[in-house]
Amino acid sequence: MADILIVEDDAAIAELIYMNLCAEGYRCTCAHDGMEGADYIEQGKFDLVLLDIMLPEVDGYELLEYIKPTGTPVIFLTAKGAVEDRIRGLKAGADDYLVKPFQVGELLARVEAVLRRMGMGGKQLELGDVTVFTDSRQVLKAGSPVILTAKEFDLLVELMQNKNIALYRDQLYEKVWKEPFFGETRTLDAHIQRLRRKLGWEDQIKTIFRIGYRLEG
Repeated sequence: MADILIVEDDAAIAELIYMNLCAEGYRCTCAHDGMEGADYIEQGKFDLVLLDIMLPEVDGYELLEYIKPTGTPVIFLTAKGAVEDRIRGLKAGADDYLVKPFQVGELLARVEAVLRRMGMGGKQLELGDVTVFTDSRQVLKAGSPVILTAKEFDLLVELMQNKNIALYRDQLYEKVWKEPFFGETRTLDAHIQRLRRKLGWEDQIKTIFRIGYRLEG
């Protein structure tokens, strides 16, 4: 799971980015000015920095010079959309340049692309000693591969993306099997039992009476 630092002084934009990246399985930290961003860079190791240019205290170009020796890739996020601004940002050493306002989907795609170029591509979901790589559809438990069927894998992803939320049987079935649910629960229940057994999650995947299941963690 990649660690991403978001350096953005607009609280609403920072929160939007934070929520959407966390929902995709990334670990995120927010800084609201250049000095705070520099402090975080000094304290920890990040896999990617999303960096606004026009920041209080220390602007994005100055902070980029501080980041470059660490080898951490940077995506500039800025309202400065002129061609000369893009050229300046990329020549300064940014790995990508995204102009505000942007679609969240485009931001996620740019993040994935930069991480992939750095050899860290692919979304990951983690719970305890279980790691799920959604792009390559691989599952590891304590570092060892777990062999799942296609439906078991899709069911696991759905549970992990909705951790600690009670999911209705019909909701799970229709999302994973992509067909209407007519009340027959044996197929779903059997897949849940196999997931519990294969992952050792007898206690983590709870049965919720008359509702469905909840993954706890």
